[in-house]
Amino acid sequence: MTTGDALLEVNGLTKHFPLHADIYSKLAGEKAQVLKAVDGIDFRIRKGETLGLVGESGCGKSTTARLVTRLIEPTAGKVSLKGEDMLSYSPSRMKAARKEVQLVFQDPYSSLNPRKTIMQILSRPMELHGLAASWAEKRERVLELLERVGLGLEHVDRYPHEFSGGQRQRIAIARALSVDPELVIGDEPVSALDVSIQAQILNLFRDLQEEFGLTYLFIAHDLSVIRHISDRVAVMYVGKIVEAGPAAALFASPLHPYTKALLAAVPEADPGKAPPKLTLKGEVSTPIDPPPGCRLCGRCPRELPVCAQVEPPLVEVGDDRQVACHNL
Repeated sequence: MTTGDALLEVNGLTKHFPLHADIYSKLAGEKAQVLKAVDGIDFRIRKGETLGLVGESGCGKSTTARLVTRLIEPTAGKVSLKGEDMLSYSPSRMKAARKEVQLVFQDPYSSLNPRKTIMQILSRPMELHGLAASWAEKRERVLELLERVGLGLEHVDRYPHEFSGGQRQRIAIARALSVDPELVIGDEPVSALDVSIQAQILNLFRDLQEEFGLTYLFIAHDLSVIRHISDRVAVMYVGKIVEAGPAAALFASPLHPYTKALLAAVPEADPGKAPPKLTLKGEVSTPIDPPPGCRLCGRCPRELPVCAQVEPPLVEVGDDRQVACHNL
């Protein structure tokens, strides 16, 4: 992919959290530890496409979402929106950028203010960005948004506690759309919902993308969700992206041992089917001061001596595919 066709481009994005040592560690002269939540990742998202970011809990997916939206500031790296470095924006320019990039959070029960009506929740972003001149205009826009997400007039003056989880997430999506964004980041937006409701919300995301020409960064740990909604997929492990490429190609022929193990771990409906061909041993590696070399080292059944010494870079290996592995 060329840089010029990217709506969002991330280069070397890093977030390290220093861990404060207890008094005994300080007295012993132990060095302060660092949690490397996101450790130098690169990805691009074309306008109008969906990039699925998948990985186990704790691998850095949600931290990535917060770094891209500058809810937290990165330790290093660059985030470019339409070719402009977002990290260099002034506060006023960043406020305008928040109109272009919106975030849908994981938990619909805590992301909506319980003391505000749906009218107040959906109209507030319009007020902040000067998108509605009058109360009548705001109400008309709110009713239009509710209709777009499958809700109606009777819901506008209710409070969040009066809605189900699926309805609350529809309201959260409507809030994100209220400022006409170009990029919507879904941070596990269906993981807190029942499976029967997940499909409805995923279909809503797809319908809205077609209608409004939206671009998505969709974060999930559920491979079936990522397969359903993504055009391209990036696989993350302990702060690193280890493989990326078109969804169809990645699911059909994964290259990285971790990706293969993830797909092999998906339960099969057929009890007579052969067991997975590749499994990992041990526990997930720690992001606290990880050793040099590949983060999968010690768990991978195909590791080489070089894996423990040299960290593999994410390199192009084919048609719009990248992988970070010494054993290819």
